[in-house]
Amino acid sequence: MAFVGAGVRGPARSRCGGRECTTRRCLGRATTPLQRVCALRVAMAADATGGTASASGRPLRMEDVCEVGRKRDAVTGNIRGLVYVVQDNIDTDQIIPAERLSLLPSIPAEYQALGSYAMEGLPRERYPKRFVEEGQVRTPYAIIVAGNNFGCGSSREHAPIALGAAGAKAVVALSYARIFFRNCSATGELYPLQSQQRLVDAFQTGDEAVIDFERDRIINLRTDASFPLEPLGDVGPVIDAGGLFAYARKTGMIAQRPQS
Repeated sequence: MAFVGAGVRGPARSRCGGRECTTRRCLGRATTPLQRVCALRVAMAADATGGTASASGRPLRMEDVCEVGRKRDAVTGNIRGLVYVVQDNIDTDQIIPAERLSLLPSIPAEYQALGSYAMEGLPRERYPKRFVEEGQVRTPYAIIVAGNNFGCGSSREHAPIALGAAGAKAVVALSYARIFFRNCSATGELYPLQSQQRLVDAFQTGDEAVIDFERDRIINLRTDASFPLEPLGDVGPVIDAGGLFAYARKTGMIAQRPQS
């Protein structure tokens, strides 16, 4: 989307509960529990990178924290990583609760903070192992394996953005809510791969897997079992490019951004 890759200068800013504030002064201004939690997460995300992207002290940029357009291995073209398993009907409120939508994904520290809330709405009694552990801003799980109707609920683009910001690269589900599938492509944040059979019983959270894009398969490296996936088709090049706008620029549909 248009905001992915946008750079900003100066201190990170947050609109916690509709209130704009700078990261360093946010806690002093926050008056509600939600404002304070949002402020702490933004500060934590900024602290994770020291607030700058290099020793030279240049401002943190989106390309420093966002992997859009760089999800697949540059050599193999595959995705390899740990798996997080969820069941059917995982909706957008479970992926990213509505009260977290005040965070602005166009701002690097807030993009990271949004990722720290990914899958926060999953019930703890069913998912005691959290997608993002408390005190962390990123997940160790690059691949999500899901059942039917993943991403149902609202049309918010924050759902794939939060997962991508946390460090997820692909979802393998038996079926998707159509709007979530489209938002994955539009933002370039996730590869929404469709399995040909139910896989939630063939994987465990913590398994390591490889998604082979050339052969359209996912391989469980713990069991050596291999499962076919539906081809991504025209969606693949859009996500490879970094989302709809990046693809349109790459293919000449719209003009390139002027160099700053």
